Amino acid sequence: MRVVVCVKHVPDLQSERGFTDSGLVDRGQGDGTLNELDENAVEAALALVEEHGGEVAVVTLGPDDAEDAVRRGLQMGATQALHVLDDAAAGSDVFGTAGVLAAAVRYLASTGDPVDLVMTGMASLDGVTSLLPAALAAELDLPQLTLATEVGVDGDVVRVRRVLDHASEVLTAPMPALVSVTDTANEPRYPNFAGIMAARKRTVEVVSLADLGVDPATVGTAGARTEVVDTTPRPARENRVLIADDGDAGLRLAAFLVENKLV
Repeated sequence: MRVVVCVKHVPDLQSERGFTDSGLVDRGQGDGTLNELDENAVEAALALVEEHGGEVAVVTLGPDDAEDAVRRGLQMGATQALHVLDDAAAGSDVFGTAGVLAAAVRYLASTGDPVDLVMTGMASLDGVTSLLPAALAAELDLPQLTLATEVGVDGDVVRVRRVLDHASEVLTAPMPALVSVTDTANEPRYPNFAGIMAARKRTVEVVSLADLGVDPATVGTAGARTEVVDTTPRPARENRVLIADDGDAGLRLAAFLVENKLV
């Protein structure tokens, strides 16, 4: 079984986040990291190949720093990494991103074993649109099983469980297929020393849009179907009430909540 996991390098959630003058996410505010929700996808893929055999490849689209995202995937246990690096892709919206990632998946399939599953996290924590899995499945013309809390494979069929507000449902699809997983699907493993050292010896393959056969006019800001018209910084918090704990903080907090009709 060959599983390709699409991962993203996002700004650190603890950093001061914002937008550039051109309406793009400012990625220079602090250190970036692998999107936390993508770690669940990597973990789900690793669990499948540990059970059924095979390999996991991680793919990302982004600037130089985005290599850290696939490096993290390698540290967790993936055996192949592909980094799509091209200035023309900067500013890609979800549709352009899906087009590039689809081309990257097809590239991997053409240079190795067929791809049985494409996996993603449920959303990226910088955009939080949750649109990429569906858009990517459409680009690849694959059945999509999204927001999975459990993933299993039986022969050439993938089976997932999806939990809804008042029920849960089980969905199946023939492979190849696309699956996105939620943050409750598993507990991502922490890379051990051996995994970190092994990842340092692996090569991250870097490809351009030309290598993938992608027309630059269809991606980046040139091909974006969406546009950020305006942004406003989050206002500073005002009228905060700080309660020092002198032994009765709990009572005072409860009184504050009752007084303001918050309970």
